[in-house]
Amino acid sequence: MAAAKKQPKKAPTRKAARGRKPAAARGPDPRESVIDPSGDDVSELAGQVERHGGAVVGAYRDPFAGQALVLASLPLKKVVATPFQRDLSKTHATRLADAIGAAGLFLDPVIAVPSSDGFWSPNGRHRLEAARRLGMRSVTALLVPDEKMAYRILALNTEKAHNLRDRSLEVIRMARQLAKEQPRSKETEHAVTFESPAFLTLGCAYEQRSRFAGSSYQPVLNKVDRFLESTLPAALRQREQWAVRIMDIDDRVAAHVKTMQTMGMKSPYLRA
Repeated sequence: MAAAKKQPKKAPTRKAARGRKPAAARGPDPRESVIDPSGDDVSELAGQVERHGGAVVGAYRDPFAGQALVLASLPLKKVVATPFQRDLSKTHATRLADAIGAAGLFLDPVIAVPSSDGFWSPNGRHRLEAARRLGMRSVTALLVPDEKMAYRILALNTEKAHNLRDRSLEVIRMARQLAKEQPRSKETEHAVTFESPAFLTLGCAYEQRSRFAGSSYQPVLNKVDRFLESTLPAALRQREQWAVRIMDIDDRVAAHVKTMQTMGMKSPYLRA
């Protein structure tokens, strides 16, 4: 009996990802969102604000389920971070204080829930510390009546963290926009906005190569790169030239790595 011919294996087909359909409309419309701050819906929250020396700025219904919320100005000393929040980073708090001082605006309210002797903030440790360093008397807070929110806030903080590529591209794009709007301003004048000169140089490289291995060069750039006294357009031209040099170095490194790999070296740290 002749052996059956083997059929060639078919390549697996990928199923098209199905997007989730939008849910039915829910929540208040814009005009229904406004609440009288002196009304019964927020009377308990408003009373707590006043007892602790604060002032109600306004009230509204949350756009998802219509929960009544209060926006208030609270004495800074009456708002503390939840004890289980991530540890304070002094470096991050310093940078945040510098950024707020440079912008001249605190902007973002902290989230707060009532506590026995004031208010707990489940997500504002660094902003509260920055406010203290800046000598602020009060802080704007969005008050939620449900104390359980202090334990649920982490699940709501789902924004993608900036990796080196994302941060560098964001900074270089800001620099290019500012170069158009303020062409006579110097790069050093925007140091707080750009945070690190290395982001500018690496950003120029990432614009050319999306998969550029910037993390291999960031430690060196952090030691040698500085903000330039040149105008933004001139500084950008200089950084583009530096990016070309770094990419040339990266090409040579890649060639050496390939050679070592052909010799049997397979370590993921060959580039390091």
